[in-house]
Amino acid sequence: MSLLPCIDIEPQSAATATVIWLHGLGADGNDFVPIVPELRLPSSMAVRFLFPNAPSIPVTINGGFVMPAWYDITEINIDRKIDSTQLIESAEKIRQLIDRETERGIPSHRIVLAGFSQGGAVAYQAALTHMQPLAGLLCMSSYFATRESITPNSANKRLPIFICHGSEDPVVPERMGRDARQQLASMGYSVEYESYPMDHAVCAQEIVDVSRWLQRVLG
Repeated sequence: MSLLPCIDIEPQSAATATVIWLHGLGADGNDFVPIVPELRLPSSMAVRFLFPNAPSIPVTINGGFVMPAWYDITEINIDRKIDSTQLIESAEKIRQLIDRETERGIPSHRIVLAGFSQGGAVAYQAALTHMQPLAGLLCMSSYFATRESITPNSANKRLPIFICHGSEDPVVPERMGRDARQQLASMGYSVEYESYPMDHAVCAQEIVDVSRWLQRVLG
């Protein structure tokens, strides 16, 4: 399995931490590149950002149109029927990127997984099943797609998790974000949750909150 192509944003000094950030359906790695300077992280943190590109596949809910996607969505009902095999395969590809980062000198406990929408669903699977402790999991406007089938790894039972969601999201209703928080809490995880008056998007206050959280888990 070859490594996913990534946009790699290096810090000014040698990296001591990495954030792997997964885009949403139909986007690509460029989607969240502009957020890096907006986070205003101290240069002393020396964080490398990786923005992987999902493969282009036919997406059933879009009439089979080929677009960047981490997995197929077969029904756009409230809880979404998905191709879980493809999602797990994508999570394994993210695991390869984590392994590559450790080979580049970044220990796993200095690596954060982040994802927006569909990318967040993959991030849940990849982070909670990873065999070494990670620094944190950030899920934005997303949902816990594999909640009924996942087998978490005890290495990340104390994983810091931050969920952000828009209260007016028509694509992934906020109920799905709150359901993820509730499910994770029932599994013993400690979860931070913030809601914002926005739709399926990212807002300025959310960026501020994400920056504070990153500085805490990577500080």
